[in-house]
Amino acid sequence: MEVVGEKRMIQLIELEEFRLQAYEINKVYKEKVKRWHDRRLVRKSFVPDQKYLLYNSHLRLFPGKLKTRWSGPFTVKTMFPHGAVDIFDMHPDQAFKVNGQRFKHYYGDMVNREVVSVVLSTT
Repeated sequence: MEVVGEKRMIQLIELEEFRLQAYEINKVYKEKVKRWHDRRLVRKSFVPDQKYLLYNSHLRLFPGKLKTRWSGPFTVKTMFPHGAVDIFDMHPDQAFKVNGQRFKHYYGDMVNREVVSVVLSTT
């Protein structure tokens, strides 16, 4: 019985070592993936009072191939050192914060945002 008990204890110790080794391997893998991801982040600098487009990744209400996920143009109000940007659409007092990685430069003209209704006749 003593030999069987010792053998069982050795198996439990080996199992514990495998478990700890798996934790270490997982930790190393996560660090490696984080470094890979951080290297591919592009540092962007934004100039206040310039126009930018905002990427809307949550646009799932109207799925479709031809629906654009870029909205805007928005104007930058302030920038924060950790990558967030304060933007506004029409009025500077209605500014909101977004992640700077979701921006790209807007090189177009001003957009008329007035609501226009078109009546179609069936003749």
